[in-house]
Amino acid sequence: MAWSTRQLAELTGSTVKAIRHYHEIGLLDVPERAANGYKQYKVAHLIRLLQIKRLRDLGVPLSQIAALGRADEEPDEAIRVLDAELAATIERLNRVRAELAVILRHRAPMHVPPEFAPISHDLSDTHQSLFMVFSTVFSEEGMEEFRRIVSVRDDAGEEFDALPPDADDATVERIAERILPLVRRMRAEHPWSNDPVADSPRGAELAENVMGHAAVELYNPAQLRVLQRLNVLLEQAADANDNTLRHGAVHESRL
Repeated sequence: MAWSTRQLAELTGSTVKAIRHYHEIGLLDVPERAANGYKQYKVAHLIRLLQIKRLRDLGVPLSQIAALGRADEEPDEAIRVLDAELAATIERLNRVRAELAVILRHRAPMHVPPEFAPISHDLSDTHQSLFMVFSTVFSEEGMEEFRRIVSVRDDAGEEFDALPPDADDATVERIAERILPLVRRMRAEHPWSNDPVADSPRGAELAENVMGHAAVELYNPAQLRVLQRLNVLLEQAADANDNTLRHGAVHESRL
């Protein structure tokens, strides 16, 4: 008794294309041909194809099936490896399902990092893009801390978001001065924000580089001027604070 390629495919629930591929990669022996040139598959081919299909159903990649050997061998190590891979896949899928549940609950865009799903509707396209970039360099703890920080919205932040590219110097100065006390309070209440890349899994240097490039490309010219002016004001405030502390220390030493 012999079967054609199509008959063998029907018997095993496979396809002619799959059987031909198994021949090409050496998983299934090529049978002899009849006088008319058609392949003639025997019981051994049927059994081998059923073995391949069974292993595929268990999730074994084609590249690993040959390493498992034939049915009479003991593939204990390969089974343990496969089980570990499946466990990792299940964990990943469970994590994805949990993230999808958060996205559905908050009706958030799928591309937004799950930490920001609860506030996604309050975020501009620019900030959504920035936070996606930041998620590549912040640690998990850093992303959670960052989410807590940006969850607090204020008028100054909204004015910064709406700033037109050609804003004049007076407007830039006013917004920078409005944001200054907010940033100083944020740094006091969230020490992480003083050096957010310190715990970056990518390294501080790369993290700073990525964040800097993202800001330059995503903020408009006026917003960048506000950030530059804000940095100057923060440095001046820090210098003034240092001077106050030094003068206080000198005064105390004279007492």
